[in-house]
Amino acid sequence: MINFYETYECKIDDKGRLKLPSSAVKHLEDLGGEFVVKRSVFNSCLEVYPMKSWNQRMETIGRLNRFVKKNLEFIRKYTAGLKTVEIDRAERILIAKDLKSFANLEKEIVIAGMIDYFEVWDKTSYEENVKTDEYDFAQLTEDVMGNFDATGEFTPD
Repeated sequence: MINFYETYECKIDDKGRLKLPSSAVKHLEDLGGEFVVKRSVFNSCLEVYPMKSWNQRMETIGRLNRFVKKNLEFIRKYTAGLKTVEIDRAERILIAKDLKSFANLEKEIVIAGMIDYFEVWDKTSYEENVKTDEYDFAQLTEDVMGNFDATGEFTPD
């Protein structure tokens, strides 16, 4: 399993070259160094998948019946703007203009691990997204994780 947990602050230049943190590059290169960058479904950020994670996701999506119109629409929208990238010698990945624009990426960037992929956010947008008060986060935690027992098994109400 691929495990991305860390959060990094880094920079992107005007040409869309995102300088990756040196501490993350070795881990990413061990995953093959080739990635898929796509628009997020739920937020104004980008999702970056190592090819292995992406292929697993596509295997699942590939089982959708493409003679059903909503399935075709989903596939088209889910993969819209998708680009394949590699880490260059300067430890950067190139973010295409359309994707950079979608996520409103300017200079200050946050890379946030999401277990089998990572997100790329404009720093201000990221901070706004994760900002919450203690009660809201406690309630969210209970809503999401409250039905798991001590062994990690789901126990419905």
